[in-house]
Amino acid sequence: MSTPTRRSAIKNLMLGSIAASTINAESFGHPITKNETMDSAKKLKGNINHSACRWCYSGIPLEEFCQAAKKIGLVGIDLVGPKDWDMLKKYDLVSTMCNGAEINLNDGFNDTKFHEKLIKNYTEMIPLVAKAGYKNLICFSGQRRGKDSETGLNNCAIGLKQITGIAEKHGVTLVMELLNSKINHKDYQCDRSDWGVELCKRVGSENFKLLYDIYHMQIDEGDVINTIRKHHQYFAHYHTGGVPGRNEINETQELNYPAIMKAIVDTGYKGYVAQEFIPTWDDKLAALKQGVQICDV
Repeated sequence: MSTPTRRSAIKNLMLGSIAASTINAESFGHPITKNETMDSAKKLKGNINHSACRWCYSGIPLEEFCQAAKKIGLVGIDLVGPKDWDMLKKYDLVSTMCNGAEINLNDGFNDTKFHEKLIKNYTEMIPLVAKAGYKNLICFSGQRRGKDSETGLNNCAIGLKQITGIAEKHGVTLVMELLNSKINHKDYQCDRSDWGVELCKRVGSENFKLLYDIYHMQIDEGDVINTIRKHHQYFAHYHTGGVPGRNEINETQELNYPAIMKAIVDTGYKGYVAQEFIPTWDDKLAALKQGVQICDV
């Protein structure tokens, strides 16, 4: 997850995908019309469960965004808490990644002084997520603040083990997000896949996994497709974003998203892929539609 302050072989691959979805080549660098934004749902292939992060479109009223999301072909919206769940349900959308139990991105499970508050929050939130019929609840490691990797791992495991039993009982997965500490989230501890995977092993529950944010991990470690192939069993959720800048995921940035999505599908993944880029186009919904179709392999 992010806040609004964090922010041509590839083109040929994309053009093939886009052609199949009726977007012309001009759409890569120029917004398609708003009317074109509303006709995608029946054209998607069904191999990816598409979502989008609410915060990236916070300027659009939620109900309007829900209406557009359905027409684009999204199955849900990411990072939506309890107060907005009824609106999602009105449009048959899922909160694909619930939030609201975390303190913030900086104060997390790697510091025992936050455990009492976090355990209380998650103990209360997990049953609410389950009652609403949702499956994923986000969490964060927090900043290092001088803690070495071993101390951070140990502290996180101690705290998380106190709530994974509740998560298992209710069929909810706690999902810790991998964030880059190089640009957007200085000092964040869960900033490498290997660190997160080791934490999953120490917690030892199928109800604790990782959110593999492609944007963040491209910045901090790269090797995206190999990492997905190697560690996919520990990844419960994926976020997108163009590198550099966290904007559109088209040919204006360096990642080959069709190839990355193909790698995800090849692992047998059945969860959600949420668009988490900050649109630069005037028509933000058109930008979202393009991102979804680029990822629809």
